[in-house]
Amino acid sequence: MATRMKKCVVGLVVLTLPFFGISQSVFDRFDDSERIGTVSISKGMLTLIAEMMQEHGDEESQDFVDIAKNVNGIKVYMSDDEGASADMQATMKQYVKKSRLEELMKIKDGDTNLRFYIKNGKDENHVEELLMFATGLDEKDKKHDVETVLLTMSGDIDLTKVGSLTEKMNLPKHLNKAKKN
Repeated sequence: MATRMKKCVVGLVVLTLPFFGISQSVFDRFDDSERIGTVSISKGMLTLIAEMMQEHGDEESQDFVDIAKNVNGIKVYMSDDEGASADMQATMKQYVKKSRLEELMKIKDGDTNLRFYIKNGKDENHVEELLMFATGLDEKDKKHDVETVLLTMSGDIDLTKVGSLTEKMNLPKHLNKAKKN
């Protein structure tokens, strides 16, 4: 009887975790893929870097500090494998639809396709979530047909300061284009 009760409690906890914000991202399954590279920057790391940067005192560093303090985390997934890229794209499309993200902008330049999606925040310059999906980025290395990057960022993101974050953290430069007009 006690074993049965434990199973019921464990089952109930597992079922309610998503309602308490402890659920995993749909993209977390890419973390262990051998065909997809991952960069994950936690809130703690962003806070640590922001504290170190705050000592510089210049305007560019202050922009970085301001945005880094309000970002909960950043994940970047990269692949040059066609199958993995197709999986990343299908997962991204499902996530965008399910999460009701709004397309902020799309750019097509030659073989490069770049899309930005957002979840609106407290005002027109802030978003709760920023998702960037890019394909066809690898022009120099013709060994690979596709180079795909998926970036997710969540928190209270000030789009007017995203450029300083991309520069300091060596994130895809295409994020500089993600300003709301």
